[in-house]
Amino acid sequence: MPPPPASEPPRRRHISSIGEAIEDLLRTYQLEGRFHEAELLNAWDRLMGAPIARRTTRLFIKNRVLYVEVDSAPLKSELTMTKTKILELLQRDLPVRVVDEVVFL
Repeated sequence: MPPPPASEPPRRRHISSIGEAIEDLLRTYQLEGRFHEAELLNAWDRLMGAPIARRTTRLFIKNRVLYVEVDSAPLKSELTMTKTKILELLQRDLPVRVVDEVVFL
């Protein structure tokens, strides 16, 4: 097999999986944090279950704080009392710590 023409860059000898390539891309463009935030927001329904997900009207992260708006005062009170458990549940599901606090609105 003839060597590649001089104008083409040499091929990488290390072959990586798609997952590794995506991680490298996110790291290179400094998007890891935003990616994990989106992962957490997308996992909310699955982690908290259908009854809580139905009552959640807004969900966002700002300065490592997860803000959750719910449309039920009793549910808000119940969730506020179980903040620590919710944080543990979220952190157990994700590979990195994304939020330090949860605030219910």
